[in-house]
Amino acid sequence: MDTVDRRIIAALRTNGRVTYADLGRQVGLSASAVHERVAKLESSGVITGYHAQVDPRAVGLGVTALVGIHPTDTADDEEVADALGELVEVESCYRVAGDEAFVVKVRVATVDDLERALSRLRRIKGVARTRSTVVLSTRFEGRPNTVEETEG
Repeated sequence: MDTVDRRIIAALRTNGRVTYADLGRQVGLSASAVHERVAKLESSGVITGYHAQVDPRAVGLGVTALVGIHPTDTADDEEVADALGELVEVESCYRVAGDEAFVVKVRVATVDDLERALSRLRRIKGVARTRSTVVLSTRFEGRPNTVEETEG
């Protein structure tokens, strides 16, 4: 991956619907050359997909919580992760270092829905306890970061 690929990725992270012609103008290549590079980035697994960014509140998911999962001594992390993935309220799941094994992002409509989701989460085999932090507001989320090529 070279500097041009990194610039293409940065542009696509900002606007995944940009045309190849516009993208080519941004990085100094023809539309066909950009199309070829994007296809290679997709086939190699660097670009894994495209999606719409949706305002959670606009679709009725106004409550967000970050939930730390403390495992039991005999917990199987893969089984716990699989069970977490089956909960529709769990938007993201991160394996972390420290006392907690996972931190998950939960989105629900109301605090009552959060209470029900936490109850289901605590019943997962291998979950000893949870620690929840309710998000009051989101300053930024999912922003594209630019990956600079380092000299070395």
